[in-house]
Amino acid sequence: MEKLENKYTPSEFESDIYKWWLEKDLFHADISDSKKPFSIVIPPPNVTGYLHIGHALNNTLQDILIRYARMKGYSACWIPGTDHAGIATQNVVEKELNKNGITRFELGREKFIEKVWEWKEQYGSRIISQLKSLGCSCDWERLRFTFDDEYVKAVNHEFVTLYNSGLIYRGNYMVNWCPRCLTAISDIEVEHKEKKGNLWDIKYPLIDEKTNKASKDEFITVSTTRPETMLGDAAVAVNPADSRYSKFVGRMVMLPLMDRAIPVIADNYVDMKFGTGALKITPSHDPNDFELASRHNLEKIDVMTDKGTMNDNAGAYKGLDRYKARAEIIKDLKELGLLANIREHVSSLGTCSRCDTVIEPRVSNQWFVSMKKLAEPAVKAVKDGKIKFIPKKWEKLYFNWMENIRDWCISRQLWWGHRIPVWYCNDCSRMIVSETAPLKCGCGSSSLRQDSDVLDTWFSSCLWPFASMGWPKETAELKYFFPTSVLVTAHDIIFFWVARMIMMSLYFMKEIPFKEVFINPLVNDIYGQKMSKSKGNVIDPLSIIDKSGTDILRFTLASLTTPGKNLLLGNEKIEGSRNFANKIWNASKFAVSAIKANQKMIELKTIAENTKPAPPADKDLGLWDRWIISRLIKTSKSVQRYIERYSISLACRTLVNFFWNDFCDWYIESVKVRIYSKENEQNGMGPDAEKEKYTAVFILWYVLEKYLRLLHPFMPFMTEKIWQCIPHEGESIMVAEFAETDKNFSISIDNEAEKRLSSIFDIISEIRKTRSELKISPSVKVKVYIAAKDNDTEEIIKDNLQYIKELAKISSLVTAAPDDKEGYLKSVRDGNQIYIYLRDVIDTGSEIKRISSDILKINADIEKYTRKISNPQFMEKAPPEIIKKEKSKLARSVNELKVLQEQLDFIKSIGKL
Repeated sequence: MEKLENKYTPSEFESDIYKWWLEKDLFHADISDSKKPFSIVIPPPNVTGYLHIGHALNNTLQDILIRYARMKGYSACWIPGTDHAGIATQNVVEKELNKNGITRFELGREKFIEKVWEWKEQYGSRIISQLKSLGCSCDWERLRFTFDDEYVKAVNHEFVTLYNSGLIYRGNYMVNWCPRCLTAISDIEVEHKEKKGNLWDIKYPLIDEKTNKASKDEFITVSTTRPETMLGDAAVAVNPADSRYSKFVGRMVMLPLMDRAIPVIADNYVDMKFGTGALKITPSHDPNDFELASRHNLEKIDVMTDKGTMNDNAGAYKGLDRYKARAEIIKDLKELGLLANIREHVSSLGTCSRCDTVIEPRVSNQWFVSMKKLAEPAVKAVKDGKIKFIPKKWEKLYFNWMENIRDWCISRQLWWGHRIPVWYCNDCSRMIVSETAPLKCGCGSSSLRQDSDVLDTWFSSCLWPFASMGWPKETAELKYFFPTSVLVTAHDIIFFWVARMIMMSLYFMKEIPFKEVFINPLVNDIYGQKMSKSKGNVIDPLSIIDKSGTDILRFTLASLTTPGKNLLLGNEKIEGSRNFANKIWNASKFAVSAIKANQKMIELKTIAENTKPAPPADKDLGLWDRWIISRLIKTSKSVQRYIERYSISLACRTLVNFFWNDFCDWYIESVKVRIYSKENEQNGMGPDAEKEKYTAVFILWYVLEKYLRLLHPFMPFMTEKIWQCIPHEGESIMVAEFAETDKNFSISIDNEAEKRLSSIFDIISEIRKTRSELKISPSVKVKVYIAAKDNDTEEIIKDNLQYIKELAKISSLVTAAPDDKEGYLKSVRDGNQIYIYLRDVIDTGSEIKRISSDILKINADIEKYTRKISNPQFMEKAPPEIIKKEKSKLARSVNELKVLQEQLDFIKSIGKL
């Protein structure tokens, strides 16, 4: 057996264990007719990424599921990979070049792409290394990259197939445009920030119907947050129900600064309560205006360049930056007397998530996917229950988006990414859509140029569940592992990734991509706030690993994972997991020591060979043995049930409760009595001390070994380390059977044993409680009388006298009530009367002084908490978690005061005797 070090120091063994797993090829899943498949595809992190706390949670949950499935006998395949992340990667490399004063335009497209590949080769494996440090048991032999050669073929096939089916088209539509990155970007790449700004009221002169000139007396005042776009206005819109403006509908107004007549139109889209209730319509610079303009057949005038400067259509403001133009326009409107009012206004400003530049909604010639036809079967698949969302509430969000879906802009004006597989003939202008580069045009010309745009990253990643398995080839992996079993992901990409994977899988594979979608919670700080660098509340998972070990991070995150509820992470939670790990380590050290000390009874030869020792006969199992086996079986069933329901926190709680309470607090203590007590041949311990010790140590080993298997998916490193230090069968715990029970035992769940021992636990707990409350030293033993509630209970007590005496630190125990009750503290637990003699044990004067002092402190705390909770400002401004915490403190203090007062009254009564 391996050696179990005295102190739990994960840094000394975690990396070695992971290397050993890799060497033994334990993560690889074979295609096997004898096993059922279980598969997960990793949400591929960006190749530019690093392990943040969200990654840590998401991948911990996936690893728990895959390790569980592997131990349940499935051929469990977790396909890893990274995403080429077009705009993110391009920006990273551009910033590196800029440090040396070089732009991508100076390098040119080919040289720049070479630089990106160089960067990818140097830094792209960073996130993979970090996933390995998290203990991820991915099938690394099947590692994929969304820009490897085979994946490029899959994406080209996707584009060409959709185009030939009439589902891809090109046209001028509204997109999110980044003037810094010089590309259209997806909605998910737009970050919305609340920002204080202004709402400008601008007077638009009505055109006199007689003179056809701008009136000096009649105006419609419009409200806008973006006066620079007014240069491209095509109309002024009002709500048809707005009586203030109904008389102006159908008339024309003069567009200030441009001297262009535009109509006043009516549309229900206009909010009568916003600003003046009259809205300027700028079709080329606002998505809602674009839709409205299409309904009313309005002209679309673009007044900006790709870089966010004003173009030829901006008249006198041509060449100005958009914000400089805004300032000039406001100044000119003031001078003309057309600026009616300026009000402070908070608006949601869309910025590019990559460079923080304010995005510009603008009409652009782009490639689009027609989505409605693709969306219909994807909606049906979820409604019919073929795909289930966990929690179910996310289905509503999915349906809402899918049933109101818009066409998808898939082209990006970038250099890094999947080049659109479209070529143009320089001689006849014919467009050629092909999966491979054509040599000639139909006209015979070989002068061809490829479309300069690349595809949206989501266009390639939406193929991930099946392209990662070799599609469009018909591979053995696809036949065996597809569709996948479950997808674990965050709610913020349900639209952009999950929905699109479902649509593309149903279209290309005629099959769902996964059976279940588990939406993992978001990780917030302990106060429920989103983590951000600006708030200074970001928790780095790698620092937790360095300080406390991977298993501590994993178990902390897992124990806080409740479906549908954001995870609140703080140092207190991490410390709790560390304490649990130390408890496991120390208990395991005791077990290893007990096994080694009793090798003669547990067959030294088999232990040396790490094979399973022979079990005792059922008849040799005592009450405590049957009880712990029953508790173990119930724990195993509960953990399996919770994992399969994705109730990960409940699985963790069950594991903690069993090990801490049942195994450590009770069973291990009972084992110590059996193998170390001088009275182990008396008081129901049995005449055969050797056999008794053998049984005790065997069950100690048996329960620990089975428990380590249950815990393994959550804490893989520690469980492997300990498992290798005790007798076991098999190469690694990660391929051991999850809930295997010993076929030599006929014992299963034993509710009678649990019921009988619960009486003993109640009695011991009551005596321990009294000792703790009265600060009686563990070295001081007390005299106890117990008047049992009935004959059965009295027999149980007599059968377990030695256990009660040892575990409750009792010098003498009599199963009756004392004749003289003076000096005894009486308590009743479940009908059993317990008398503890305290007159010779307690210094009444010191105890009265101590308890009185404690009462003063508790009263001060109660006053403080009451004052805080009674403060209206605190109750209004404090986060709910903080309020809950303060109320909990108050309730706990009130309860402590009650207990202390009862103790004081009792001590005083003893002092009078």
